[in-house]
Amino acid sequence: MNQNCLQIHPKDNIAVALRDIKKFSVLHINHIELEVKNDIRAKHKFALHDLKTGDEIIMYGVLVGVANQPISQGTAITVDNIGHAAGDYKPKQSTFVWNPPNINKWKNRAFMGYHRADGKVGTSNYWVVVPLTFCENNNLDIIKEAILEPLGYLPKRDFFINTKALVDSYKAGNSIQELLEKPIILDAEEMIENRVFPNVDGIKFLKHEGGCGGTREDAETLCNLLAGYITNPNVAGATILSLGCQNAQISMIREAISKRDPSFSKPIYILEQQQSKSVESFISESVKKTFMGMIEANTIEREPAPLSNLTVGLECGGSDGFSGISANPALGYASDILAALGGSPILAEFPELHGVEQDLINRCVSNKSAERFTSLIQTYSEKALNVGSSFEKNPSPGNIKDGLVTDAMKSAGAAKKGGTSPVTDVLDYTEPVTKPGLNLLCTPGNDVESTTALVGSGANIIVFTTGLGTPTGNPIAPVIKVSSNTSLAKKMKDIIDINAGTIISGEDSIETKGEEILEYIIQVASGKRVPKAVQLNQNDFIPWKRGISL
Repeated sequence: MNQNCLQIHPKDNIAVALRDIKKFSVLHINHIELEVKNDIRAKHKFALHDLKTGDEIIMYGVLVGVANQPISQGTAITVDNIGHAAGDYKPKQSTFVWNPPNINKWKNRAFMGYHRADGKVGTSNYWVVVPLTFCENNNLDIIKEAILEPLGYLPKRDFFINTKALVDSYKAGNSIQELLEKPIILDAEEMIENRVFPNVDGIKFLKHEGGCGGTREDAETLCNLLAGYITNPNVAGATILSLGCQNAQISMIREAISKRDPSFSKPIYILEQQQSKSVESFISESVKKTFMGMIEANTIEREPAPLSNLTVGLECGGSDGFSGISANPALGYASDILAALGGSPILAEFPELHGVEQDLINRCVSNKSAERFTSLIQTYSEKALNVGSSFEKNPSPGNIKDGLVTDAMKSAGAAKKGGTSPVTDVLDYTEPVTKPGLNLLCTPGNDVESTTALVGSGANIIVFTTGLGTPTGNPIAPVIKVSSNTSLAKKMKDIIDINAGTIISGEDSIETKGEEILEYIIQVASGKRVPKAVQLNQNDFIPWKRGISL
């Protein structure tokens, strides 16, 4: 890919600039010679042929837009000269035949994970504290303050801010100027981490704004999501806080847990504040029960597990014009290897599959799965239209600025994360993964809502591609960040783990970078590498209320 531009698919009538291209430059692209009519910034597209008003815009071999005015050959494609358009889709048309990648070098590999009684294997070992309603959030904060530091769970950062030094200087009578000049940054080495429970990776607090008000369906959905976290193999046990009168009742969370794991045996403590003597008593008991549970969680140690026990959430956010030709297809190749090994990659973000539905329908292993995918995405689209929105409103200002000018163009690149393997199952929001192979999960395109959902459905690790940079993490699943371009990897090296920009520069192929991603997944799953999102203590958790979120 070591050139100025790329025609991604032979059917495409637009190409993407891999570097800034000056006006009047003459380009040769697959037997086409053209003169560029205006400056084209890297990541943006330009016409390979003259286009008339109403002509279809084809990229990745699929419909991604329609010309709303004449566009001369060599002219930049923008929101001003094309509009959104996406291809129609029909029922599953034929039997899908897959040519899987060679897995010889991977089939005997293992990762070091935490084996659970239900047969699943975690990549981490966390205790979670879960409120059933937002009314318990203040108590959650008090418990968090009381327990994290004494047990040695300081955030894994390269530096810490020593605010106490400012307080001491202020009390000593130092001037404003002296306070401004006072060093308050401490190196991580100066903060001694002394964990009481070395086999427990941390205590995570799943703070949210739901559980009461709203609808009963909202409460049921929330309980299903929380049950997904409690039964996730990365969780050793849970402390559940209930007020008592909220919609999300204790019986509801018990039922949701039992539905996922009828033989559930993890330590779990459920406390109800309205049955307690006082706030002090309630919090004291919560801390004690959590401490008791962590003693049990600490007895679990990492042991070898086959790669088929990896359930990897495939996520993208802050995408750019390179995402669909570097980071996403590289992750897709890693996904294909994992699927061939019997693992379970999960592709979500249904608004960002708009325009590529037919390919995914055809890849479904059964008509039932194909029909379910069609039903879920149609229902989602209709709900968006009913509130005056639509999938075409999905691209963010940042997406558009960096070359993704229609939703179908963004979707065609985003879907590359799912590789080429068969779709073995289609899941609605909060439903757990039960089948190996590529799973489709109905979630919004919103980064945190989608990542939250992936883990709730069983992902024990997340790979998150980005072209613009985003600090998103998750409380219990390690999140690995892959940049689509080298500029981002250098500029935001504190959040990026892997640079796929080397595909754009020609240093790597999609296959070699995909193998690098899978190797990094194994290292993280074994506890040998710590992704930047974990180091930065990024614990983003936003349940979806099933309203319209793109």
